[in-house]
Amino acid sequence: MLAAVRSAALVGIDAYDVIVEVDAAQGLPQWTIVGLAASAVKESRERVGAALVNSGFKVPSRRITVNLAPADVRKEGTAFDLPIAIGILVATDQLNAVCIARRMFVGELGLDGALRTMRGALSIARHALRAGVATLVLPGPNVAEAARVSALHLSAPSTLADLVRELRNGILTPAREIPVGSIQNGDGTDFADVVGQQAAKRALEVAAAGGHNVLLVGPPGAGKTMLARRMPTILPALNEEEALEVIAIHSVAGVLGRSNVNEGMRPFRAPHHSISSAGLIGGGSLPRPGEVSLAHHGVLFLDEMLEFPRHVLDGLRQPMEDAKVVIARASQAVTYPARFTLIGASNPCPCGRAADPSGACSCSTVDIERYNARISGPLADRIDMHVTVGSVALRDLSSKTNSDSSAAIRSRVERARATQRNRFAKKPGISCNAYAIGRWLDAHTPIHAEARKLLQTAAERLGLSARGYHRVLKVARTIADLENISEVAPSHIAEALRYRPRSRPETVIERQPAGVIAE
Repeated sequence: MLAAVRSAALVGIDAYDVIVEVDAAQGLPQWTIVGLAASAVKESRERVGAALVNSGFKVPSRRITVNLAPADVRKEGTAFDLPIAIGILVATDQLNAVCIARRMFVGELGLDGALRTMRGALSIARHALRAGVATLVLPGPNVAEAARVSALHLSAPSTLADLVRELRNGILTPAREIPVGSIQNGDGTDFADVVGQQAAKRALEVAAAGGHNVLLVGPPGAGKTMLARRMPTILPALNEEEALEVIAIHSVAGVLGRSNVNEGMRPFRAPHHSISSAGLIGGGSLPRPGEVSLAHHGVLFLDEMLEFPRHVLDGLRQPMEDAKVVIARASQAVTYPARFTLIGASNPCPCGRAADPSGACSCSTVDIERYNARISGPLADRIDMHVTVGSVALRDLSSKTNSDSSAAIRSRVERARATQRNRFAKKPGISCNAYAIGRWLDAHTPIHAEARKLLQTAAERLGLSARGYHRVLKVARTIADLENISEVAPSHIAEALRYRPRSRPETVIERQPAGVIAE
């Protein structure tokens, strides 16, 4: 007898229909799985066979053929265990085919018949709703993410035996919805903890308001990492669409359980400088999202940025420009979204003391130039704001300051973001100034005549590229939004220009007093 069970598979963060066809014919006992199945899928015959026997079902001595259609697309993962088991039961007359109509089945099976977690449940749930599926049957641990598709009926039996019993009775028990946690700052970090560094705090507030990239340069212990790790506390909350995208990426990557994005937090990724290009950008023989995609709608923090290999850093150029990563292989091309805010932190020289006013640096000019050249000019040009973070005097560390809290800064950032959403309401995919097309923003932004003249004069003297020119304008527009001013004034342009390097980006680091912004 032939059985057909509806399931789904993943390509990138999207899902597509897979029909699991099972034929149980007379002949020598043999299992064959076809349809471009990867090794993990082919191994399902051992898991499924043991799960059926240990759940009290019969596995007749027949020639069983399993086809995963469409057969010309490679299938991977363990989520086909459950539909294969259901297909075998239907093909061997142990379950009526009517019981599985308009239902989709996904999930891994243990040898005892228990349903175990899988990757990409949210993507499959969104696809199931669009495809008109009445009920999605999946493992219990995946209910929290799949339940975000509120219009879809879910069922999450604990074992294969429980599922078959409910199918025979004609009623599937609805999955118990797990409430999503409220947004909380779990580690208690706050900008009020940072002593001094007003220039760096201001730069990060501007960056959060407009989605701009920042490079923090300063000696060891100045507080660069401390500042960067507090960036998520001043970012606005994810809206529903953004949250679905972020959770889908983390689910496909298999890291959802180790992250807090399911609680509504924006992702914060801080890879070590020993990471490979595939780990940062994405890739592998079976493409997986990299750190740039895991930081989608959040922050990618590169501590000790100049310690990353130059070819790895240069891989950031295309994602920073296009907000996506395309991983091409001989069999397919997979696209992952990658719209993130980059925060880099680095020392000004190998010893880290080039900006120390005491002159303690022991590095030669050649050493400093070679060290700073690890960031290529095109990559540095894509970084909107270059900020020097000076050392804090030891006597000030114990002083009590009235620094703004993260909550206060976040309220200003949210007001600025609301202004930008209204500005780009008719521009789909653009939510803040950093993502806008430079020429469009230039044409539709009210700019004071003196501000325009200052920008053009400074662009010529600094030798800004067209990209650099528009990025200065974007930062100035964000500064005006923070002040709730519709017209960009000369003061906004002046502040934005102070965040641009005066010369070639690789050699911009100079000895400067503590707390001074790189000009």
